[in-house]
Amino acid sequence: MIVVGSGVAGLTTALVLAESGRRVRVWAREPAERTTSAVAGGLWWPYRIEPEPLVGAWALESLAVYEELSDRPDETGVRLVDGVHRGTRLDELGTWAGRVPGLRAVADGLAARLPVIDMPVHLAWLRERLAKAGGVVETREVTDLAGVPAPVVVNCTGLGARSLVPDPAVRPVRGQLVVVENPGVTTWFTSVGHSSDHSSAASTYFIPQPGGLLLGGTAEEDDWSLEPDPATAAAIVARCAAVRLEIAQARVLGHRVGLRPARHAVRLQRQPLPDGRVLVHNYGHGGAGITVAWGCAREAAGLAFPAA
Repeated sequence: MIVVGSGVAGLTTALVLAESGRRVRVWAREPAERTTSAVAGGLWWPYRIEPEPLVGAWALESLAVYEELSDRPDETGVRLVDGVHRGTRLDELGTWAGRVPGLRAVADGLAARLPVIDMPVHLAWLRERLAKAGGVVETREVTDLAGVPAPVVVNCTGLGARSLVPDPAVRPVRGQLVVVENPGVTTWFTSVGHSSDHSSAASTYFIPQPGGLLLGGTAEEDDWSLEPDPATAAAIVARCAAVRLEIAQARVLGHRVGLRPARHAVRLQRQPLPDGRVLVHNYGHGGAGITVAWGCAREAAGLAFPAA
């Protein structure tokens, strides 16, 4: 079988299938380190993803895996880190929130100790574990899913599904980050903003990672630009510095831009093809691909090979 796409959804799905005994190849146009997953902030939290009832179950299943992986942070890239979601209330969240260990109300929002994932390290770990399970990653550009030569094909192409399926419901939501030298911040922080027209939203968050402190962010719908905007970067730093003054003087190490593959709902679906082969879709994870990766991968594997 072939999994198309080498982001966190594709690699995790391929790994679940390979470790269940399937012979798996991953076809991807770009290596994992050049995917949207590689530039993600890496904080576990359902963000800009629907439908909420299903997302909660996928997220909790993934949370359990990340908690286990956090025992080996240098190897897996997963750590458990304390932080606060400012302005968020428990009664605004689904029932899944009641099952997040330690999630509690504080004066200005919700506090918790959550997985923070160093994505370059984690993607490399996924690829290595996949290889140990017999999986193979190949650089191949796919232009027609129906033409992929395998009895079972899993579509984990993210934003690429817009043209490949084609599925016009998949749209980019641009996110820009600034990486600065960490001035001693050891906790994560988020405060999500919302615009009146819903076309863009400025948020404030910082996430400590081994390579620096990640500052964000933006959520600009239907914006395809991968070029960092200097004015946006300056505004991100200013918002974060308003929360932690020491960030204002932190040396800028770099800029990141990623395009979240947004959709009105995640597409996890088995599609029989006319020639008897099977196509399974697993895309449209918005800003929470990391958060739901393991839950969605296991469901996709079940769709690819239903239990007898």
